[in-house]
Amino acid sequence: MNQTWNQFVVKKGNKSLVLKTIKEKSPISRADVANQTGLNKGTVSSLVSELLEEQLLYESGPGESSGGRRPVMLLFNQKAGYSIGIDLGVNYLLGVLTDLQGNVCNEKKVKYSQLSYEEIKTKLVDIIDYLISSAPPSAYGIIGIGIGVPGTVNMDGEIVVAPNLGWRNINLQKVLEEKYELPVIIENEANAGAYGEKKFGAGKDLDNIIYVSAGIGIGVGLILNGKLYKGSNGFSGELGHMTIEVNGPKCRCGNEGCWELYASEKALLTNAQQLGIKIPSSEENALEFLNQLAESGDTETLALFNKIGDYLGVGINNIINIFNPQQVIIGNRLATSEKWLRESLNNRMYNQILKFHHKDLQINFSKLSTHATALGVAAFSAENFLKVEM
Repeated sequence: MNQTWNQFVVKKGNKSLVLKTIKEKSPISRADVANQTGLNKGTVSSLVSELLEEQLLYESGPGESSGGRRPVMLLFNQKAGYSIGIDLGVNYLLGVLTDLQGNVCNEKKVKYSQLSYEEIKTKLVDIIDYLISSAPPSAYGIIGIGIGVPGTVNMDGEIVVAPNLGWRNINLQKVLEEKYELPVIIENEANAGAYGEKKFGAGKDLDNIIYVSAGIGIGVGLILNGKLYKGSNGFSGELGHMTIEVNGPKCRCGNEGCWELYASEKALLTNAQQLGIKIPSSEENALEFLNQLAESGDTETLALFNKIGDYLGVGINNIINIFNPQQVIIGNRLATSEKWLRESLNNRMYNQILKFHHKDLQINFSKLSTHATALGVAAFSAENFLKVEM
């Protein structure tokens, strides 16, 4: 029995390796798959036959010859199924439908302000229903749903606390799995954003990345040695709640002087209101309004962004001193304000950072902007499906 089980595990691992190689390198021949994986040609041929039968691969003909018969080329069937990724923000929901390679096929966004859990859940279900109905016909249909939330999520997918939403001990995963009878992954939005940037965005080529999700709050996702780091219980990255001002104002998390009280979108809007700037009541529209004011050269607004950029630099300095990354990526909604944040951010960082950290360090704003989290959780679901299918 153990031998049979071991053979199954080895075969599953080999099959996963073959599919991963074809997914990343297609179009590719069977012989090249064997060369790149180290598996013998018979094993590769057998596993490819299974994957073709399962409609996860398809053949196209023929490739260039290296002297003999021209080989049949293998391609990953990225349209065998579709994944749903949702970025559940404090004041918005962004949903994307992607194929198994992460290409966006459809998306929908809704804005809101200060809704209850039940009200947000209703809007979430509406978006999921819309994306499911819009999916093209495929062999496997919708293969899973991923949701990124602005809070602490344990290893079982339970939302332990989301301070800016006022949520505690919410098992959204169970609710959605019962409704849709599909695998559901719940992940911290900054972790998902970090993974989205690593897979599809500014972090593709590097292995040690700090992703700073700067929205209404601040979260941090850590890619260390090429892998998402979540800590022993899944709670890493809550660096928006590190203290940068002793005896500072009270945060929703219960701590005082948290970084996000000084460097987040919420901090920007609060400061604007204190200056008497008449901003729209909707937080979503308010940031866009302030971006427009800054673009027009309004000195008060430019000073506000300058202050937020400076405080972003304070926290990022601390993180760099701890992790010595190759890259810091600033994402989420404040990434849209890069033009007015970058100068003060850079001034703070390069004036105070330990000099040896400068070498090879990249500071980037997200290429994916507000889509990193949704793409990241969609990718989690797709990868989970491909592992299960094998």
